[in-house]
Parts: sequence; C-alpha cells; structure tokens
Amino acid sequence: MAAPNDAVDQLSAQLEKLGSLDKFPNCHPDANPVDIYRAHITSILHEITGVDNTIIYNALQWTQSLDKGDLVLAIPALRVKGKPDELGKQWVAKWPGSPLVETPIQNGTFLPFFFKSGPLTQALMPTARKLGPEFGTNKTNGLKDQSDPSKGRKRILVEFSSPNIAKPFHAGHLRSTIIGGFLSNLYTAAGWDVVRINYLGDWGKQYGILAVGYERYGNEEALAQDPINHLFEIYVKVNKEIAEEKEKVEALQKDGKTEEAEKLTSDGTDEQARRYFKLMVDGDEKALALWKRFRDLSIDRYKETYKRLNIQFDEYSGESQVLEEAMNGAAKTMLDKGIAEESNGALIVDFTKHVPGKAGKSLEKPIIRRRDGTALYLTRDISELLNRSEKYGFDQMIYVIASQQDLHVKQFFKIVELMGYKEIASKVQHINFGLVLGMSTRKGTVKFLNDILRDVGDYMHDVMKKNEDKYKQVEDPDSVADILGISAVMCQDMAGKRINNYQFDMKAMTSFEGDTGPYLQYSHARLCSIKRKANISEEDIALADLSLLVEPHAINLVRVLAQWPDVVQNTLRTLEPTTVLTYLFKMTHVLNSSYDHLRIVGRDPKLMNARMALYDTARIVLNNGMRLLGLTPVER
Repeated sequence: MAAPNDAVDQLSAQLEKLGSLDKFPNCHPDANPVDIYRAHITSILHEITGVDNTIIYNALQWTQSLDKGDLVLAIPALRVKGKPDELGKQWVAKWPGSPLVETPIQNGTFLPFFFKSGPLTQALMPTARKLGPEFGTNKTNGLKDQSDPSKGRKRILVEFSSPNIAKPFHAGHLRSTIIGGFLSNLYTAAGWDVVRINYLGDWGKQYGILAVGYERYGNEEALAQDPINHLFEIYVKVNKEIAEEKEKVEALQKDGKTEEAEKLTSDGTDEQARRYFKLMVDGDEKALALWKRFRDLSIDRYKETYKRLNIQFDEYSGESQVLEEAMNGAAKTMLDKGIAEESNGALIVDFTKHVPGKAGKSLEKPIIRRRDGTALYLTRDISELLNRSEKYGFDQMIYVIASQQDLHVKQFFKIVELMGYKEIASKVQHINFGLVLGMSTRKGTVKFLNDILRDVGDYMHDVMKKNEDKYKQVEDPDSVADILGISAVMCQDMAGKRINNYQFDMKAMTSFEGDTGPYLQYSHARLCSIKRKANISEEDIALADLSLLVEPHAINLVRVLAQWPDVVQNTLRTLEPTTVLTYLFKMTHVLNSSYDHLRIVGRDPKLMNARMALYDTARIVLNNGMRLLGLTPVER
C-alpha cells in the first residue's frame, strides 16, 4: 500500500481551510478536481483584491495549451479600477505562497496559474478511476434548482435528423443526425431530461406520387428487403413520367390542341397523385393504410442505421402528426391578431409591419397558407411547437437544422413571439450547420446514408489489411472496419465549427495518421492493449504510489487529463462537438508522445503500478470523450 503522502495531507488541509465550498458558484470538487484549485485561487485573490468570490471564480478560465498555465485570469475581468499591468504587479507582490499553486508570473494583462503537480495527481486519478464512465459529467447542471434537487430535472427537447421518407437520407440529414446525437449525449451527461425527436418528412403530395407509382412498379419483395431504396426508385421513375407528361401538355397547347392537353392533364399522373393525397387528407382508410406501411417500413430501416451511429429516438414524429384543426387554429390566431393578412387569396405575414427597420425587411413576407387553403411549413411548425409545449412542458428546445433554413427558422420563432407566446419563443434555439461538399456521386445516382457508411467501411477494411500483423489480431475485422468507418465519417464532420462547410474526403478521414476518427480509435485500442499486456490487478492500480509520477511527460499528461471536466462544462456553452474533439486530439498527442518515456514492462513493480494508473486514467477520459461524441471505442 502506498505510504501516506505529503501532497494528500496538503490537499486535505487546504480543503478544510477553504471551509464550505458552497460560496463558490458551480464548485464540485467531487466531480472536478480542478474546482479545488479554482476555489483555492479565488480565496487567495479575494483576500488580495477584495473582489467578490463569484466574480473571481467565474473569471478563472481553463487554457488552450499547457504552456499558458492550468488556469488563467484576464486581469480586466475582475473590474478593478486601474491599469491591468499595474494591478497585476501589485497582486503578484502580495501573493502569499500556496501548497497547491506556484506563484504566478504575470504575462501582460493575464495572470497564468500553474498547479503543483503532486497534489493534482493525488486529486485527479482516484477521482477519475472512482467515477469511471461518469468522470467529466456533472449532473447538477440539469437540476431546476441546484440547492434543492427535489424540484427535479430540467427537460430539453432535441429535434434532429428528420429525413424525408422515400427521399435520400442525404449529407444534410447526416450532419443533423451527428450533431443532434452529440447534443443529446451532452445534455444527458449534464443531468437534463433529454427527449430526442425525429420529425419526419412523412406527408404531402409526394405520398400520392409514391402510391400511384407503387401501383405501377411496386414489388413486395423489394419493399420488404430495402424499403427506402425501392420507394426512392419508384419516386424517381414516376417524377420522370410527370415531367414527360408536362412536356407533352405544353407541346399540345402550343399546337392549339387544348382539349387533348386538358384531358392529358386531368388523367395524368400528377393529377392522380393529387387526388390520392386528397384521399389521405380526408382520412380514406385504404389510402392511409398504404402510407402507414411505407412509413413504418422506412422507420424500421432508419432505426437499423441509427443504431450503428449509437442514436435512438424517443419519438418518431412527423408532418403527418400535425392536426389540420391545430393549423387552422394557428392561422386564425394570426389573422385575429393582425399578424397575417390576405394577399391574392393566400395568407402572408408582412414582417415590415411588425418588426421595425432592417430586421423586419430581412424577414421578408412568407406565405403561411396557399390560396387553396393548404397550410405551409411555417404554420405546421408553429402548430407542432405549441403542441410540444403542452405535451412536454419543456424548459428548452433545440432544432438542429441546416443554415440554408436560417431565414425560415427566424420567421418561425418571430411569429410564435408575435402570437403572444413569448415564453415559448424564449426557450427555443436553432443550432445550424454548413454543407458537406463533394459527397454527390456521378450524375443520376444518389447516395443514401447506408451506401456512404458501407463505402467508407469497405475503404477502411482495405486500409486495415495493409498492416498484416495487426489485421490478424482483430477478431471480427468486418465489424471493426464498420466502426472505424463510422468514426471516420463522424470525426470529419465534427472536426470544424458546425457552421463551416467541409469537403468529404475519404482518403484523409480514413487515415490512422493525423487528427482522424481512426487515430482516436488506435489510441484507445493501444491503451487497452497496454492494460492487457501489463496484467496488473485493479487492486494494485488502486493502491499505486502516485508520488512516483514525477517525469515531465507524466506531469503534463496529468495536467491535460485534469482539464476534461472543464472541457465538458465549456462545451455546454459552445454547443460545438469540435470543443470535445479538439481536446481529445490534444490529449492523445500528449499521451502518444509519453510512451517512450513512461514504459511499464520491465520496470520496478511500484513504478509499473503508478504508470498503469496514469494510463488507465487516460483510457477512462478518452473512452468517455469518444462516447460523448457518439463513437464506439474499440479495444483491439
């Protein structure tokens, strides 16, 4: 058993001296060891500056790189009168010395704080190993009242993915799925009650087109085997016929054959589709039964794909679920309140009359109901939001929708506010994202998500085969190639800020070198392999003498691992997957550079145990980070 250590005693004494940590906002040393340091530095700076604890505590930020310290204070953030440079010099001169933190050396308008490594190692590693898969999470974030957990958790709805049935699950849906899955994981880790909603494009005249097409070209076997592709093939075929018929009608009209043109229009495929959809709207049982079958088969197939991406939904909603009465009611409210007005028989919202200046102009004049009385997307979205507010009583709701829809979403949120639902409008948030470029294939072919994942998996398999020795050790190469392929796609998607467009690059994303999904997977598998080969018992790891970890590489790895809970907290502010991914790459670079310096096999048993405890902490952090992103960490 490890001997009692000065660092542990110092840490215990320091906590006692700090007394109750309640006076520090969001201070949870049981979940985040860095909070001990944050509280300690705050108490010293409070004595020196007289500034309120809360202001100091919130101003202490984590750093992007270890050379800038473990925490940093921007001197102007304390809002003390005087020149920041002069204030910094005065405060450093009064620094009393500390068992936990080195005396800060001022850097311009910043005070960087470097932690003393001994106490940090003693605080971090037992905490991380004890919490295991929960390390980095802080469930108190999701409480309605942190001082009274009995008041329950906050509820957040995340609407994402939302493909159109019988149309391709394209790159935009893929981005929405990856980002929405990540946000759902993030809020779950933060203790919120998360409801994941998939709002399907499952209503409209295209179902009339599909039904007419299915009567002509439908094949029961093909439908059962691959409903999404089969329905899409039918949809493309029938749309082609509609286009050809339209050309014929135009040619007949040009030749003055009006009667023939009218007959072709009234008997044509497009009109048949319109009539079929009218049957659906009117509740015709036979028409609805076929539509429901298409919908259910498609959802079953989507579920298989979502499972591969570690995503599940609590509700498969959709345009079909929005009641006509609700939409009529929303339109009536807009008319009664003078928000909507008639224009050429249609209903529009002229924002220039409701929102002053440029903002009103930029929102334009959207149509909310066509001349024929059909409600458009805006009315449908408004009705569905009001329904969800009633059904779920949510505290927040996120829509994960491409930036191409920015204007639509702004119009939608503003109308809800104008209708008098200001509280609901204040709870909704649009998380947008840019385009994926270079994903379309040769003209005339469309890639479904499953095809994309299969192609990347096959490519990944070929990459794996190039290393024969390692390939032989993999028990189920097909399954591992699939997981690595999915990791490659997801990490490429999450590498930059959401709003940026990016190029879909098969070669770059599947490389084991550079900042890629396969590189993260390789790093995780290597940590698992070290643990297997070292064959040290959990008890020996738990009782390791951590004071032996004194090498610079060990200290730097401890410092970067200690940042993980702060990274998760910061991600709740940025809502960017890249915040987590960038950290994981930074951590694995520090980790992979330490192997030559911190060998385990053949070393003194006590040193072996201590280093194994360090690598096992790294494995926990990497595993937790990958799962937060929605990846499946592989072990070999």
